[in-house]
Amino acid sequence: MSNTLLSLFGSELKAVNLGLESFAENLRANGADAIQVRWKPPAGGDIKMVEILDRLRRQTAVDIDAANAEAASRILKGKPTLVGVGKALDVVPGMTATTVLHSGPPLAWERMCGPMRGAVIGGLLYEGLAKSREEAEALAASGEIRFDPCHHHDAVGPMAGVMTASMPVWIFENSSFGNRAYCTFNEGLGKVLRYGAFSEEVLARLKWIETDLAPVMKQVLEAHGPLDMKNILAQVLQMGDEGHNRNRAGTSLIIREFAPHLVRLGEDPEKIAKILLFMHANDHFFLNLSMPACKCTVDAAKGIKGSTVIYAMARNGTDFGIRVAGLGEQWFTGPASMVEGLYLPGFGPDDAAPDIGDSVITETAGIGGFAMAAAPAIVQFVGGTPADALEVTRKMYEITVTENDSYRIPILDFRGTPTAIDIRKVVETGILPAINTGIAHREPGVGMVGAGLVKPPENCFKDALAAFAKTYAP
Repeated sequence: MSNTLLSLFGSELKAVNLGLESFAENLRANGADAIQVRWKPPAGGDIKMVEILDRLRRQTAVDIDAANAEAASRILKGKPTLVGVGKALDVVPGMTATTVLHSGPPLAWERMCGPMRGAVIGGLLYEGLAKSREEAEALAASGEIRFDPCHHHDAVGPMAGVMTASMPVWIFENSSFGNRAYCTFNEGLGKVLRYGAFSEEVLARLKWIETDLAPVMKQVLEAHGPLDMKNILAQVLQMGDEGHNRNRAGTSLIIREFAPHLVRLGEDPEKIAKILLFMHANDHFFLNLSMPACKCTVDAAKGIKGSTVIYAMARNGTDFGIRVAGLGEQWFTGPASMVEGLYLPGFGPDDAAPDIGDSVITETAGIGGFAMAAAPAIVQFVGGTPADALEVTRKMYEITVTENDSYRIPILDFRGTPTAIDIRKVVETGILPAINTGIAHREPGVGMVGAGLVKPPENCFKDALAAFAKTYAP
């Protein structure tokens, strides 16, 4: 036996362990140093996916990394700007008097979950196309109403995401690339249309938004001028928001921006006071601004040949879907998951509908769940601990292309948020995008019952990767 080998056995043992952590624990229990390496087979050992990943590494038809760098660059260069307020029928591309837009991938009435059906019923009542729940349900099933995803019309909507012709919308423009995005006004929490409620109270609030709030906001924005939402979003991450489920700082900043112009309009003071009180009492007022800001930002990456970056994620309470930059407008879907989180008093998991809403566009753009480390207080709303929020964000760096140069996280030494999700990395690591969200009651007409964290279905990403390989490395 060589002197080198003899010296090895006579020296202090230090081990690097791959695999079962109990091996390392046994060594430590016997006084040895052991480092546990977190390792698992690529793609969870899925041979088909491993072969696809290898095939994509070997192909020479496109430079995927260069394409992803371009997609990430466009996302980082995007400048989402609030430019106006309009009526959906007048400004949203392809909108008609009998069109009902909804969240998520395409969905027929027959497959809609309870809160989605409730929101559609409410939308038809709001438009005067039906006079009762029964009439609305019959009309929805008749084939006379065109159902289409918000995403197919450059729009996004939280939860059920229902948008109809008369609804006022925020108008956003990505001033770096010229593309636009649209979103309705936020109604607040509790029993609201987006959670499937359609009572007289809900419809009255929607009419007030149409007749009072939106016209005033249109005047305010005209007086203010275009509002740089990228700057606002950068600020809210410094103030404890993450831009999806915690929007207290964002709503406060919007009030500060708009208040001086509100009071100069010459409107009835009581009318202005009601608007300010509505915004003050509704922290989620900002959500319907952050969503279209993110939508017009990531849409700039759509259509980049050879890119595996995701530019849309969305759910409709039945399906979860993603769209990939290098695969055009095709959806890759899987069953919507159940949300794990905290429930309002009197409700529990048995009351919950599956995951729903376009608000996951915030995570797609690198905020929301991806920026939870910036908003540790979010755990009081969705569950978990501040340490969990930090860990969620850290994991997202493993599945993204870059770090945001504007959206930074103070507690991580102002590191940029993880941005531009790469389906290759999702499949290879098995790490799914982190999403925080509200929970709607499974029955139409009830409303919000809680909030929490949800994992998207893994097959979406695997199916997208397989389609990408078929397109670029057949």
